[in-house]
Amino acid sequence: MVTYEQVRSDEEIKALIGAADNILNVMQYTEHGTRHVTYVANTASKILQKLGYPENLQELAKICGYLHDIGNAINRHNHGITGAIMVYPILLRLGMPLEDIAIIVSAIGNHEEELGVAVNPVSAAVIIADKSDAHRTRVRRDSYDPTDIHDRVNFSILKNIVTVKSEKRIIASNFYMDKSSSVMEYFQIYLSRIQMSEHAAAYLNCAFQLYINDVLINTPKQKVVPPSDINDQVN
Repeated sequence: MVTYEQVRSDEEIKALIGAADNILNVMQYTEHGTRHVTYVANTASKILQKLGYPENLQELAKICGYLHDIGNAINRHNHGITGAIMVYPILLRLGMPLEDIAIIVSAIGNHEEELGVAVNPVSAAVIIADKSDAHRTRVRRDSYDPTDIHDRVNFSILKNIVTVKSEKRIIASNFYMDKSSSVMEYFQIYLSRIQMSEHAAAYLNCAFQLYINDVLINTPKQKVVPPSDINDQVN
């Protein structure tokens, strides 16, 4: 089996992730480089681990999370579809079985909220992990613009935590914001991502909770309790 460590150490993959982040820097997007993809990789894998999925799927989620934004090296538009096409020959070169490649490319091709939908457990976990990564460390300090709503919202987020309560089938995302932005502004830019996370959690037979400063914001489809158990945190 091809491992996450093999993928992370591959020079071609390193170059493409670096190129993707450089292009988005020029386009004035938030950080999409090694920090972001590592976060998504680890979080997606741990979501499946806590829900009891097989180790093989946990490892595929980790690999997929690391590769999901590689299409930005070509163009931001439709980067999920582009990225899926790009990683196919790379994973073949690394010796990954075709059935595992199929899981990864379908997940990458479906992680964008404009076009995608959860199509397998790896896909669902990567979607939730990707959409949960809003944080001030993603703001590029040399070009921070307080008049830009994306910079303002992301910079206001001091901490983000994903928790999984497997026995209750709940996945929760809790953001801690300061007063430099607001919940209203958060929803202006992230509503479609939260909706996609709700659908992805449903694919995993879970309810999705969104908390901002420990206040439940959305209306999950089952009875829920606040995510208070530190042992359930996945990041």
